[in-house]
Amino acid sequence: MVWPEDLLSIILATVLGAVIGLERELSGKAAGLRTNLLICLGAAVFTIISRQMAVDTTGSITRIAAQIVTGVGFLGAGAIIQDRGGVHGLTTAATIWLVSSIGMACGARFYQLAIITTIIAIVVLIGLAKLPLPLEHQRKKTTRTTAQKNEDNESAAL
Repeated sequence: MVWPEDLLSIILATVLGAVIGLERELSGKAAGLRTNLLICLGAAVFTIISRQMAVDTTGSITRIAAQIVTGVGFLGAGAIIQDRGGVHGLTTAATIWLVSSIGMACGARFYQLAIITTIIAIVVLIGLAKLPLPLEHQRKKTTRTTAQKNEDNESAAL
């Protein structure tokens, strides 16, 4: 039976998963709105089931939670792509992992934790998205300086 508190957990997981998913969708990432929403919702539902089963039986609430983490790890691994240019999809995999934890927090009725985590995630995803540009500029500048020093040292050695 779905209790009113469980309904709140499900609705909040849907909204918070959608918030993060919308940011990913607008950023053009493969795991967008629907994916993140469904992961968050699924983790919440599994956590609710686990919580109810632990009350109704002598089982442990942590057993299903551990399996959520394992299953989401599998999804995250599928999001990571390695090619000659490097590794891609690490942020997507990390977001999938984080969204599942938000869903679990909703399912466990840790609403403040879920909301604060979502806010921090959005700040990180949006705010730090612009950070690589100055960092890349600094890296290129450092690389040029190092290359120049190496050339000067080679010339001095001759």
